[in-house]
Amino acid sequence: MTESIIILLAGIFLPLFPMSMVFNAVIESIKHAWLRAVLFVVWPLCGLSIVLYSKVVIPAWVLPLALTTSALYALRMLSLREVNQWNGFLATSLWSLLWLAAMQDTSEILLYSYALSMSAPLVLLVLLSAGLEQRFGAAYTELYSGLARTIPRFAGVLVTVVVAAIATPLFPTFFIMLDMVVETISATPFAAMVLLFIWLLWSWAGARLIQGLIVGRASDIKIVDMNFTTISLFSLVLMALIVAGIYLSGVIL
Repeated sequence: MTESIIILLAGIFLPLFPMSMVFNAVIESIKHAWLRAVLFVVWPLCGLSIVLYSKVVIPAWVLPLALTTSALYALRMLSLREVNQWNGFLATSLWSLLWLAAMQDTSEILLYSYALSMSAPLVLLVLLSAGLEQRFGAAYTELYSGLARTIPRFAGVLVTVVVAAIATPLFPTFFIMLDMVVETISATPFAAMVLLFIWLLWSWAGARLIQGLIVGRASDIKIVDMNFTTISLFSLVLMALIVAGIYLSGVIL
């Protein structure tokens, strides 16, 4: 009974449906970008801490529920137009897969590294979404298009961050997903196929998000582009993620 309560509590922070709805309700209620950013970092770390410090034995039923949760939110991302909500659903889909890593006897340090690596691009996307809201009043796809012409520097950073978030080489989440697939395929091939399907859905949803924001006719309204100082800061974080991804590949593969 106690173990079930611990799993249910951890399922709020490492999302398991229906507890996964808590995070998306909380993130939607927070309007300040920096508070959102902090929450994206802290939330999965709380879940991992509950699982690791309680030393709970994760029951077998968590695996199909975690995969179902991740697939459900990845599928839902395809129809979302609001960037913050899209980001929240991607976070839910990503973090639910941390259950698989925990069930594969991954070390504590690696588990925390996985959570931070998955969350870092999401934090950047929170800040970029705030930038869209400042410039246009809202962060919706197809509400305004042609950002590649209107604010090309901002658009370039946005595309790179989305690419990092959806587990594209050479970013850490790519190697994390690759390791999960390799570890899962021998024991449960169906689970490995579901992981690949989820990965495909992320890529599809990312392409739709980019298309809805970047492609199209440029607006005639003059919008201030991202300054070079901000570009440098985002670039440093993205380069650090690439270095972390390459390092992680040597550790886990």
